[in-house]
Amino acid sequence: MPETLKQVRRELDQRLFEIRKGANRLSPLDIHTRLNAIRDLAGRNGMTALEGLAAHSARVALLPGCRVAVQHCLAHMDEALDSRSPADRQAILAAVAVRLH
Repeated sequence: MPETLKQVRRELDQRLFEIRKGANRLSPLDIHTRLNAIRDLAGRNGMTALEGLAAHSARVALLPGCRVAVQHCLAHMDEALDSRSPADRQAILAAVAVRLH
């Protein structure tokens, strides 16, 4: 049975909440794994902006200084979740890049 968009959004909100809540105690690999699962779910449901941001976030989770970078990425997750435009993906990733530099 296909998931409804409302169910998917609720699940994504819950997964993001769990990452935010436990970000200080989760290992970089655990954060990477959780963000990659968000990327997969978003991609399967056509959420292009969230998929792109989650993919980028999963990559930076494995880099030195990841805690700061992941926090900046998480700050834009709600925007990406609310996005209905594939063009928003680039705008959101650009906003993250500006925050990181």
